[in-house]
Amino acid sequence: MLVFVRDFRNLFLLLVACLSLALPRLSHAQDELPDVLIKRISTEVLDTIRADKAIRSGDLSKVIVLVDSRIMPNVDFQRMTASAVGPAWRQASAEQQKRLEEEFKILLVRTYAGALAQVTTQTISMKPFRASPDDKEVVVRSEIKGAGDPIQLDYRLEKTPGQGFGWKIYNLNVLGVWLVETYRTQFSQEINAKGLDGLITTLSERNKSNNKKG
Repeated sequence: MLVFVRDFRNLFLLLVACLSLALPRLSHAQDELPDVLIKRISTEVLDTIRADKAIRSGDLSKVIVLVDSRIMPNVDFQRMTASAVGPAWRQASAEQQKRLEEEFKILLVRTYAGALAQVTTQTISMKPFRASPDDKEVVVRSEIKGAGDPIQLDYRLEKTPGQGFGWKIYNLNVLGVWLVETYRTQFSQEINAKGLDGLITTLSERNKSNNKKG
């Protein structure tokens, strides 16, 4: 049976929630350094979540709108899904790839709903950013500070070419654990046991079960 990430999911969600105000200033964000972008968005979003009782109460419909309109445009979700699936992604049909992206997205959105309500007095602290102007991929390191020990939150971003040029996130690290690598291990076990269709079925059943639980 596939065992999904649980121990750090709430921390991971807090991290991803910190991306949800990117679109209103997208044209400005295109000119920002990655660490400046993450810092600005994170600060704004923490303030917004605290002010929105519906999000804090776990209103899934509002969370879905938030993710679709504000977060996903700033994430290379196809790369994230492909990396999580691993080598088997290249053997997947277009329909299988589509289903995997859909079910993986639902899984993460459902996880968001359980975590957004936990934002209270946290603040963002950025660590020194080291990168060359020519770098196409970078790591932005930060911490969430509040009650208890600081929480390590890191982002891997890539520079995207063409119209809408800017930085997109393709992996997330919470307390030293990279999300994509964690899911890759779990997905690999499922693929080895049941194949790609088995993984899709497992994700779908997990999402249906979560939906019934509310």
